[in-house]
Amino acid sequence: MKTLTALLLLGLLCSLHTTSAGVISLDTAADCCMTFSARIPLHQVVSLRPTSSSCPRKALIFTTKKEKTFCVDPSEAWVQSHVTKIESRSTAAKTTMMS
Repeated sequence: MKTLTALLLLGLLCSLHTTSAGVISLDTAADCCMTFSARIPLHQVVSLRPTSSSCPRKALIFTTKKEKTFCVDPSEAWVQSHVTKIESRSTAAKTTMMS
């Protein structure tokens, strides 16, 4: 009986560890990019954000009008161009709101 109780307790502890470890890795995966997308049309991109500093690869995450997210390489020329234009859009919107 002691063996059965010990095995049951061990199984419960293993399932708790697996469940909590899964949540941690899902949160990390959501903020990190493992692969990069191909070029995305500028008119589709509504916002951008950097990945977490703890990620193994530096990347930007573009969000589109359809609320889809895409990982992009910040060293690519087209990405840098998009970033400049998106930032100027947000600056122009802030200026218009303050006027």
